[in-house]
Amino acid sequence: MFKYHLSEVKDIAEKLIQKVSSNVLLFDGSMGSGKTTLIKAIVKSLGSEDEVSSPTFSIVNEYQIANGQKVYHFDLYRLESLREALDFGIEDYLSSGSWCLIEWPDILKDYLDTDYDVIELNINEDQSRSLKLKFNQHNNTPNHVL
Repeated sequence: MFKYHLSEVKDIAEKLIQKVSSNVLLFDGSMGSGKTTLIKAIVKSLGSEDEVSSPTFSIVNEYQIANGQKVYHFDLYRLESLREALDFGIEDYLSSGSWCLIEWPDILKDYLDTDYDVIELNINEDQSRSLKLKFNQHNNTPNHVL
């Protein structure tokens, strides 16, 4: 478990990019725990100059990063089933080799056939955040924690 304040989110994003074992990242946390804020910082740390916003209604936002690659940011909160995710082609995004940053990923976890890391976020009483990074979840590798 790693504790940080929102003022440190840029540093946390840069550390995460160096530590993750997959470019598919699932963000677990309650409403307001800082998932979107952390994703914004990750996208910026990857070199994007795009305006990063929550894809709550669009489901997915696409960002360009410095090396010409793309980053896909998903918010699956409004989806009611895996079928809805498959209907908009989520498997194509996941197999693209691009960064896929997924908020509210519960409907996908049993479907994913690729390695992914899970970032768990919690709000502490002092409004700081606790972050736990679990590596290689698809292969059921023992969890390692940042």
